[in-house]
Amino acid sequence: MTHLFLFIAGSLFLLRVSWRALKNPGVHGFYRFFVFEAILGLVLLNQPYWFVAPFSAGHILSWILLAISIVYITQSLRMLKHHGGQQDRAEMPENLPFENTVQVVDAGIYRYVRHPMYASLLFLGWGAYCKHLTLLNSVLVVLMTAFLVAAARVEEKENIDFFGPEYSAYIKRSKMFIPWLL
Repeated sequence: MTHLFLFIAGSLFLLRVSWRALKNPGVHGFYRFFVFEAILGLVLLNQPYWFVAPFSAGHILSWILLAISIVYITQSLRMLKHHGGQQDRAEMPENLPFENTVQVVDAGIYRYVRHPMYASLLFLGWGAYCKHLTLLNSVLVVLMTAFLVAAARVEEKENIDFFGPEYSAYIKRSKMFIPWLL
């Protein structure tokens, strides 16, 4: 019952943060909402197994993915703060303030990965999934991954519209989520 309450409370919080984006399926925030919902579900479903057999192969993989997630998010926030600048975008009222950068950030982790925040969520979701493999968790992690890819593709279109050829060139020299791979 506690997990259900936490899921509802978390979902209400996510709705509050994402309400503008949920009105417009053409923006990246729409898809990102469903990513957060899936991750919330994965974390809550797997919470009872978080420390069961902590040195098993699945848990070790999980801890590695979770650690990578932390590295990605801290590095990406640092780079955005120092290199991105910020301004309101009248054409993108659904964006959260930190998303409205005025420069293409290609320093630090952004040199290799276009979407390190989404990659952080990808690693977080898969890290939570590895704690306890079930059919429901498998469905959630696949849906989360699909929504992440959709959010990234929509955001890339938005960035090309805003930044123009500079962002198109950036796409060609970086990967979406994982350096040198994907």
